[in-house]
Amino acid sequence: MISIKELASMIDHTNLKAYATDADMKKLCDEAVRYGFAMVAVNSGQSKRCSDYLKGTGIHTGAAIGFPLGQQSIASKVFETQDAIQNGANEIDYVINITELKERNLQYIEEEMRSIVSVCKDSSIISKVIFENCYLTEEEKKLLCEIALKVGPDYIKTSTGFGTSGATLEDVKLMKNIVGDRIKVKAAGGIRTLDDCLAYIDAGASRIGTSASVSIIEELRNRI
Repeated sequence: MISIKELASMIDHTNLKAYATDADMKKLCDEAVRYGFAMVAVNSGQSKRCSDYLKGTGIHTGAAIGFPLGQQSIASKVFETQDAIQNGANEIDYVINITELKERNLQYIEEEMRSIVSVCKDSSIISKVIFENCYLTEEEKKLLCEIALKVGPDYIKTSTGFGTSGATLEDVKLMKNIVGDRIKVKAAGGIRTLDDCLAYIDAGASRIGTSASVSIIEELRNRI
């Protein structure tokens, strides 16, 4: 059985609601500190608020970029990334431009990924690339994995949690089989229980994105 500390350190504690208040963000950050989660996952505009609340705790602030549709220009996503970092974000989760992938404009996808990952590397920031697998064919998922292997983000991620479906075990296994140990995999979207968490970790995920973080850890505490 995984320990509480170990599982908590693999969870991105998430609140991406459009109507989240300052009190909601404070609660999210307080819970992240109390339970030892890896980071809080928030919309980029909340970066300063959360990084201020988390200052000195060692818990990261993760900013969602191009969220949730990924339809902004490369320049817009790069600016949003830079702005989030300047406001205290130390992890970046960005959504690819799915239209350009569907058009097989792979050069665009690589340029976008390289541009954002480069900004992150220059600032020693963790980068995660969100595929949004619910809209992709298996071939498109494989193509994204191959581009990621060329560019070298820290993580590739299954979903935003705002698409037609979230993570699947099949997708995590597919992604992990292609990138191996060169890139980590984050599973997100619809992960609500301890058994879900453990299944995704067993399939190869190194991070779990969920808004049910506290109940998952409490479920593990009760099981132990």
